[in-house]
Formats: sequence, structure tokens, C-alpha cells
Amino acid sequence: MTSVRTAVIVSKVKFTLEPPSQWNLIRGYSESEVRIGEQSVRRSCLVTAERLITEWQPASFAALAPQHLEPIFALGPELVLLGTGPQQRFASAEVRAEFVRRGIGLEAMQLGAACRTFNVLVQEQRRVLAALFLR
Repeated sequence: MTSVRTAVIVSKVKFTLEPPSQWNLIRGYSESEVRIGEQSVRRSCLVTAERLITEWQPASFAALAPQHLEPIFALGPELVLLGTGPQQRFASAEVRAEFVRRGIGLEAMQLGAACRTFNVLVQEQRRVLAALFLR
């Protein structure tokens, strides 16, 4: 009787999502600021994996209107997360209608949930944009 030896090669593969260093990830948030990468933002902002826009009106979620949406649409997202401050609130029917008309997904959630969801979707390489409101 002859024995046959089989060699098994085992390799270890690490499955960790390591975003490129130039990607914007949200590092923290509070009632008064959002930390995106190394920047501290203390006002409403738009953030994608590649861009951070801090000069964006409106100043509060309550003021969000269709005329504020063009900078969002210009960035070409497939999904927009509205971080509505400390409580979940929903955009007006007019704002929601603009997203439907353009075929862009829209989700409204509390600021912390929007920050966490944004980071996950960026690491999945989705075309996501977060419109973040502190108030």
C-alpha cells in the first residue's frame, strides 16, 4: 500500500476596508461640530468621499428648501443622507419631489446615524453625499 502526501498551502488574507487616505470620513460629531478628517466644521455642510463644502446654505435643517439643492445635485450622488441634527426630521414635500424627479435616493436621519451610515457607504465605494445640519 502506498501513501500519497498532499501539500496544503494556506494563505492568510486580511479583509479590512482601508479607504484611500484622501477620502473624507467623519471622525466625530457633537451638538456644535462635525469632525471630517482633520477638519472641524461648525455649520451645515455637504460631504462626499472626495469633497467637503462648508460654504453651503441653509444654516439649519428647518430652512432647507429646493433652491439649496443644486450644489447637491452638481456632485452627482446616487444617495443623499440628510443628517437632521439631534432629532430625525423629514424634508418638505417640495424637497423630496426634487430628489424623486432626478432619481436620487434620499434618507433623513438623526445626525449621528447619518455620520455612521455615511462612513459605511463611503467604504463600500458608494456615491453617497451627506448633507449635515447641526441644528
